[in-house]
Amino acid sequence: MASNPVKILLVEDDELFRLGLRVRLQQEAGLEIIAEAEDGETALDLIKQNSLDVVLLDVGLPGLGGIEACKQIKQQNPQLPILVLTSHSQKPLISKLIEAGAQGYCLKGIIAEKLVLALRSVAAGASWWDETATREIRSSIESSQSQLPEQNFTKSDHPLTGRELEILALLAKGKTNQEIATALYITPGTVRVHVHAILHKLEVSDRHQAVVVALQKRLIQNSAIAD
Repeated sequence: MASNPVKILLVEDDELFRLGLRVRLQQEAGLEIIAEAEDGETALDLIKQNSLDVVLLDVGLPGLGGIEACKQIKQQNPQLPILVLTSHSQKPLISKLIEAGAQGYCLKGIIAEKLVLALRSVAAGASWWDETATREIRSSIESSQSQLPEQNFTKSDHPLTGRELEILALLAKGKTNQEIATALYITPGTVRVHVHAILHKLEVSDRHQAVVVALQKRLIQNSAIAD
């Protein structure tokens, strides 16, 4: 029996580029463009009207803007993954995307096969950051650690179990629930329960934020982030 297709909302203001994306992505088995928007306001409305697995979001949107749209989408739909599409890779932009709750980003020059892989990965619960973004994440975390007292990061300050710490380390490597289940010899359903508990205990809304908080608190090491 075929698995359900990944349902995508495509948000891009350049009509020709959006058309090219739609045509290319619709050639892929298992991907389905459910709706399209050319600005953030329309995207928010469409998310309310449709069942989606992932949002492919351009940063350079008119009106609301891509970063603000990302923030509002995550505020209203914390579990909906967002893959950002941009022509820029500056460090300040990456930091803003991380703060906004994006699960990753792709440069517009990315080859189609990698974009498809990124969409599937993000829809499955993993993150997708290139080497520049990964270095920026590590740099931001190290900066935060250097500005905060050591006693704030003792393991006694968190309520996570040993199993939850194991799962956190695998989340940091971008593993999906199925991959974590296979690695730890447990069921995907059990993984989902643990992930839900981790998010609740760390007071975050998604897996990526959990990893960032865990690194800040030194619950896992910087080297745990997938390269």
